[in-house]
Amino acid sequence: MAIFGVGAYYEHDVSARFIADNVVGVGWKDQDAPELHRFMRSLKVGDIVYIKSYPPGAADIFVKAIGLVRDDIVRNAKDTNNLVEVGRNVEWVALKEFRIPRPSEKNNVRSNTMYEEYHPEVQRVIMQRLIDRLRSPATKPKTA
Repeated sequence: MAIFGVGAYYEHDVSARFIADNVVGVGWKDQDAPELHRFMRSLKVGDIVYIKSYPPGAADIFVKAIGLVRDDIVRNAKDTNNLVEVGRNVEWVALKEFRIPRPSEKNNVRSNTMYEEYHPEVQRVIMQRLIDRLRSPATKPKTA
């Protein structure tokens, strides 16, 4: 299991559509971004993804949602109403937006469309938000 940051800005913010459609993905065609297509296909069931925004000059990472990759199905433009060219099904668990202060780091990948999250502080915050949400009474099944 790994943690991945994914952008959702395709000339406008599509985060709400990602959440409503339980999907995450890349909008570029394979010939324009083959590495991102391979990256998206490489995600595994249970991987953690978070929708992020990191505008140039921003002091914080904006996290819009955190979810888990649900299955091995690879989505495409045809089955997502042209939302993504390649994508994955996600169970969005934490939907409350929040900010993470920009970490001190040498190799900033925050402006990339998609990346594996290696910064320990960002990982800690993402995991804690996910665990807190999974432990909350609203997400626990009701017993008969």
